[in-house]
Amino acid sequence: MTRDGHILATIGNTPLVELRQLDTGPCRLFVKLENQNPTGSIKDRIGLSMIEAAEKNGSIRPGGTLIEATAGNTGLGLALVAAQKGYKLVLVIPDKMSQEKILHLRALGADTRITRSDVGKGHPEYYQDIAERLSREIPGSYYVNQFANPANPLAHESTTGPEIWAQTGQMCDAVVVGVGSGGTLTGLSRYFARVAPHVEMVLADPKGSILAPLVNTGETITPGSWLVEGIGEDFIPPNCELGYVKKAYEVTDAESFHAARELLGREGILGGSSTGTLLAAALRYCREQTAPKRVVTFVCDSGNKYLTKMYNDFWMFEQGLLERPKHGNLLDLIVRRYAEGSVATLAPGDTLLQAYRRMKLFDVSQLPVMSGDHIAGILDESDLLMHVQADPARFQDPVSTAMVVKVETIASDAPVSALVPIFQRDLVAIVEDQGKFVGLITKIDLLNYLRKQV
Repeated sequence: MTRDGHILATIGNTPLVELRQLDTGPCRLFVKLENQNPTGSIKDRIGLSMIEAAEKNGSIRPGGTLIEATAGNTGLGLALVAAQKGYKLVLVIPDKMSQEKILHLRALGADTRITRSDVGKGHPEYYQDIAERLSREIPGSYYVNQFANPANPLAHESTTGPEIWAQTGQMCDAVVVGVGSGGTLTGLSRYFARVAPHVEMVLADPKGSILAPLVNTGETITPGSWLVEGIGEDFIPPNCELGYVKKAYEVTDAESFHAARELLGREGILGGSSTGTLLAAALRYCREQTAPKRVVTFVCDSGNKYLTKMYNDFWMFEQGLLERPKHGNLLDLIVRRYAEGSVATLAPGDTLLQAYRRMKLFDVSQLPVMSGDHIAGILDESDLLMHVQADPARFQDPVSTAMVVKVETIASDAPVSALVPIFQRDLVAIVEDQGKFVGLITKIDLLNYLRKQV
């Protein structure tokens, strides 16, 4: 298929922009906006490259089935190309992937199979092993295997590398990359080793991944876990040639997410979680230099895929990635606080239809009903259902007709153990401070609090 005037023709040739509002030490730091690819990520490049290579060598036939293990963005690139070329696509996905990515994949027609993200190679629920098994079980299928597919690094050697070299006017001193499958690192390394051997390859790696410690110390650590999506590994992918790496940085989840949020706030660029990891490492590299250098890194994917995660303050609080003053009481468990305007509430005169819509909008099962700063009652989905099930016209009734007026409150300075009896009665904890409503504590809030103590 010719790609002229086709959506696939828009893959690659992404802009390179300089970051001017961040402290880059003596260096100039540029980011290549891979979030401008059709599905919003750098992986569109390899999705196209790997499928077209499979077509050329006869590994996939018209109407056939592609199978891949992916943390998300490679799946999106494959889904785009597969949909355009008429292939079926089965993706095996670890369960830490953002919901936005999964919805995007399903909208593109991919068959998504969710599995565990907390197990390693050799475990029956490890995502790559499942994908390989499915490729043996599904007739006429082809296992793409980005981790060992030579068309993966070739995409970057033949397109990404030459674009960077041309866009920097052949003046580039270092490139900061992450490793998921290893294709970006290896492809760029091969290109620059041939064209400009002085260009340093710098690895940005999530803390918990085995790759940065291996580069820095030569030792293989026991892998940990991390929240950043798409980069970091618990094994060395066949496509990953670490020998080119001159320097490696371990970057925590908190550092990654805060760097990405700063990139948006200071530079207006909406990048994803792996972008934060690369940016944090690139800034550290730049600030360590004693002479000016021109450094390039990537906005690997769009932050639109993480709006409910790293760009959501409440999610960040729940993960312990945004800090608040500690009070040593129940205030530490309340993520959404009424005084901050972050609690969804109702008034007694609101309609039950408004209540229903607000529950759906904020994805909650109960809402406090307020009279000024004082709680007048609470309405949960059971109260709503019992009131309207016999006559849906009752959705127009006021909230006051269905809410529970006799509410049990707990003081904000009560111990955490005081929540247990409330939850045993299948109630939500309504917290007050000197007679004023503070917020709600649910069972999941307590679970999140206890998990952070580990």
